Parts: sequence; C-alpha cells; structure tokens
Amino acid sequence: MFIVDFGVDTTESAAALYEMPFEYIKHHVKPIRADNKRIAYAMNWWIHGEARVELRKSIARLARYVLTPRHSRHRLFVWESMATIPDSATFAFARDDDYFIGVLQSAAHERWARAQGTQVREAESGFRYTPNSTFDTFPFPWPPGTEPSESEDPRVKAIADAARELVRLRDAWLNPPDTPETELKKRTLTNLYNERPTWLDNAHRTLDEAVFAAYGWPTDLTTQQILANLLALNHERAAAQLSKDTPSQPKPSPKNSKAPKPKSLSVC
Repeated sequence: MFIVDFGVDTTESAAALYEMPFEYIKHHVKPIRADNKRIAYAMNWWIHGEARVELRKSIARLARYVLTPRHSRHRLFVWESMATIPDSATFAFARDDDYFIGVLQSAAHERWARAQGTQVREAESGFRYTPNSTFDTFPFPWPPGTEPSESEDPRVKAIADAARELVRLRDAWLNPPDTPETELKKRTLTNLYNERPTWLDNAHRTLDEAVFAAYGWPTDLTTQQILANLLALNHERAAAQLSKDTPSQPKPSPKNSKAPKPKSLSVC
C-alpha cells in the first residue's frame, strides 16, 4: 500500500506535475472530498488529510526522530529518518538524543505505559499507547528539557551508551550481511522480542540499571514497586509545581490597620 502525500502547502498546479499519483487522487479522492463538511478538505482535496503541520515542523530540524506504534504487543521505540513521514498508526517524538529513547525503552516506561494504556483485546494481542495517559504523565528522571547533557552527568551518559548498544545489537540482528531476502522478511522486531534471546535481555538489563540509577533506585524492583515509585515522583513534582504556581498570600495587616475586615463565609 502507498500513501500519496504532496506535503502541507503544495499548490494544485505543483502537485499536478506528479502526474500518476495526482490523477489517481483526482479521480478517487476529489469526488469524496467535495462533499466533506470541512471546507479545507473540500477545497484542498489533493492535500493529505490531517497533515500535522506542527509535527512536520518539529521533526524537520532533526536528522532522526523517535517512533513507536499505536498498538503493539511489545512497546518498541525506534529511530526513523525524515525520509519517513509517520501516519496515524504511530506516534512520533521530536527528540534525537540517545538518552531520551533509552528512558522510553526502559522497563520503567514500559511498565508505566502498560499500566496507563488501554488493552486491545487479551493481553497477548498487545495494548494501545495513549500519549495523554502514558507519555504526558510519565515522570522522566529529569523533566524533559531540563536533563543535563552526557558530558555533564555520567548517569545521562550511561543511559545513552546503553541505548546506543541496544539499538546497534537490534539493527545487526535485523539486517545481518549476506542474508537471503526470504530470511530478512522474518527478521522483524516483533519476532525478535517474541524470541527474546539472552543477548537482548542482557542489553535491556544494562539499560534498565542505568535508568534506575538515574532515578536513584535499586536494580531489583518489582513491577509494583516501579509503579509506586513513579507515582510518588509524579505527586512530588505536581505538588512542587502547584506550590510554584500558587501566588503567595498577602501578609496579615497590623492590628491597628484600617483595612476592612474580611466577610464571613458560610460553608455548605
């Protein structure tokens, strides 16, 4: 299957220069778009629906960005280049640093995502990654955008190093040299994580230990302990933010002040 995408601001005449895809859209999409209640859809019938202008702007400045599927049995995060535009079956993150993908791929985030996401059907079939509940609520070791660099903090470097090694090992397994095409088709990340070889477990263990160290946790936590720690950190940061946002109360007036007394309030 192919998605025809002329970009977000391509004119009709410019899009028509791509003759075959344009004529296909003209004959199959334009008649449907003509009856669309959204004026922009009807008028700009050759432009891909929900083109996500802000997302494209955010990732355009990066050489790569992080991608994860909306529905998945295994919560996997991968690097993608600007040559690929994400569609509605995936979620994109406009970050290109190894520390960031390392935290997302750690057991801490995976456990949180499973607890906060929604189930597809039975547990074996996977779950939905719902950003509002899984990503927005997830407390990183440092709030995103405030973390130190690799050169400033060895904990950040440890996470980044472990993430780079995990990605390297996975890529090597996905595309080994001199492998027949029929075999390569079987080498997917889903199949890899279904098999879960020892080297993959070891790579994830190293990553988890680095992430746990950044939180200041021991390495032998259970799932419930991980979730409890993350929830406590969430509450702690929320309380700190609330205290920061709440305006300070005025100082009480001196006894001899002529300021009016506050009216009494009845509580129901």
